[in-house]
Amino acid sequence: MKKLLIVEDDPAIRLGIKEVFINENFEVSEAENGLAGYELGKKFDYDVIILDLILPMKDGIEICKDLRSEGVKTPIIMVTSRKEEVDKILGLEIGADDYVTKPFSIRELLARVKALIRRSTYEPGEIEEVAFADLKINFKNQETLKGINPVKLSATEYKILHYFVNHVGEVISRDKFLDEVWGYDSYPTTRTVDNYILSLRKKIEDNPANPKHLITIHKVGYKFVK
Repeated sequence: MKKLLIVEDDPAIRLGIKEVFINENFEVSEAENGLAGYELGKKFDYDVIILDLILPMKDGIEICKDLRSEGVKTPIIMVTSRKEEVDKILGLEIGADDYVTKPFSIRELLARVKALIRRSTYEPGEIEEVAFADLKINFKNQETLKGINPVKLSATEYKILHYFVNHVGEVISRDKFLDEVWGYDSYPTTRTVDNYILSLRKKIEDNPANPKHLITIHKVGYKFVK
């Protein structure tokens, strides 16, 4: 049985999410404030955490950042009522794997959670490790070193990099990324792909403004160069 943690201070929203996921045979834990959510996320193993951005006692950005700094790799979906793109990008940079904006469809959220569980699970028989430039990436253990320094990547960022590595030198369209990484039953947009590539460049490129590995192909998509 898959385990889900909901960190949301609005009891009506929390209950609505909980009922849907229980009906989908999830084991659901819940927290009504950020501090309680942080403690649960740190102490127990979940398949996904649904994390509201604005919370009493400890906000979603702090929770996500602190969990990642302590080595918690559980996929996180940020829920925000803010519509500015900067909030979405920030959520990705501090280790979130996906986001939804209020108001959202519960069924959309369910699809995103299921897609996130699928893509955070390592598939045997694929490339487990790759090294290029000063980077060493272990996909199976989800560990990355840039030189001697560890780099924190989300489960989705590992999935994107893994897809790049398996298609080195190929031009990959945004729609192809959405089909292969997110899947047909998820609801991201091509802008979501751009946000993730931007976040990855900041983490692995020496000069994100002039990338050497994750190359933009104008009006088409992206290409990975080792």
